[in-house]
Amino acid sequence: MTAMSTEILIRRVTFADIGIVAHHRTAMFMAMGSATPAVADRLASETLAYLREAVLTGEYVGWLASFADQPTETVAGAGVQIRRVLPFPRRWPDGRVSVAQGCQGIVLNVYTEPAFRRRGLARRLMQEVLAWAKETRLDSLVLHAAPDGRSLYEQMGFGATNEMRFMGDLAGLSGSSAQSHQPG
Repeated sequence: MTAMSTEILIRRVTFADIGIVAHHRTAMFMAMGSATPAVADRLASETLAYLREAVLTGEYVGWLASFADQPTETVAGAGVQIRRVLPFPRRWPDGRVSVAQGCQGIVLNVYTEPAFRRRGLARRLMQEVLAWAKETRLDSLVLHAAPDGRSLYEQMGFGATNEMRFMGDLAGLSGSSAQSHQPG
């Protein structure tokens, strides 16, 4: 058996790749314990439905990785969903403050197939994401880090913020019960 090449090839996601992206997204949530087998098929099909439009419109931009000696075997991927947010104050590394216009990217679907982890694939994909974000001139780039990825993201310049997430049942909230969740 020959050793696998260490040269990593990165390419942009095309419409033909949305099945791979949906697989990676589903596998990522399964690996983190956020999804169960009972919802995996629905998650994959709804991801495909979203990507059919978002890849074509540019709302979702992604990258896939393979090794040079097996370029058709996709082993990792990452993506960015572009979203508009309200303008916000932005503090630069030199201390200046400006007003960002609200074009934000959220990094999604950073996933490496289990047999190919710890080979630098996520780092290379994130380098592509950061280069693209700089070239695109996004106002901000955010992500939700799984425990396994936190160290990598911190090494690449991401930092923890004050974001919080409501953990209750939004579908079951009524006007009066929503107020009961607010600090009083």
